[in-house]
Amino acid sequence: MAKISKALLSVSDKTGIVDFAREIAKYNIQFISTGGTARLLRENGLGLLDVSDYTGFPEMMDGRVKTLHPKIHGGLLGVRSNPEHLREMDRYNIESIDMIVVNVKNLDHTVDDDGRTCTEIMSRVDIGGIALLRSAAKNFESVTVIVDPTDYCTVIDDMRKNDGAVLTETNLQLAVKVFETTAEYDRLISDYLRQKELRSIAEKKYIEIPR
Repeated sequence: MAKISKALLSVSDKTGIVDFAREIAKYNIQFISTGGTARLLRENGLGLLDVSDYTGFPEMMDGRVKTLHPKIHGGLLGVRSNPEHLREMDRYNIESIDMIVVNVKNLDHTVDDDGRTCTEIMSRVDIGGIALLRSAAKNFESVTVIVDPTDYCTVIDDMRKNDGAVLTETNLQLAVKVFETTAEYDRLISDYLRQKELRSIAEKKYIEIPR
């Protein structure tokens, strides 16, 4: 089982996130958060650290870079049973992150909007959130990763029964959902770019070449 002591919360779909955070806060969990999620949690009386304070680096490049940092991904990917990983984490002052609650904006309507340019569409593609999900799910034996608000109750139930820990079986189920989600996300992007590529090729075929 994975005992939860530190959690990173950053969600686009904020359904139930305040109630979930309040419930798991009973187990003395340190919260790390970003942007609108951080503001919402603070407005509801929950204490947390901003990601920029946790990493020591500000958000940059219009928010494109905020969670892509060794203190975040090292805390997710470090194998707790690997002595070398633990030594490196200690050497670089990387603490374990035991849970992430992350979801990303749905791309369905974005990629289907013919009124947006490719640059506008690609600017909406999530990088940091998807990377967090994959890092956490890769290390599911130690990290609980929630991508779907409907799973809040399952995790809370585990924590209530196991003094703040989440069952490995639950973490595995959650990891499966993560990789299904990221696979679909990537498919939408690749399908959009492939259609753009095909349109570009078709247009070039009909361009009259000057003699």
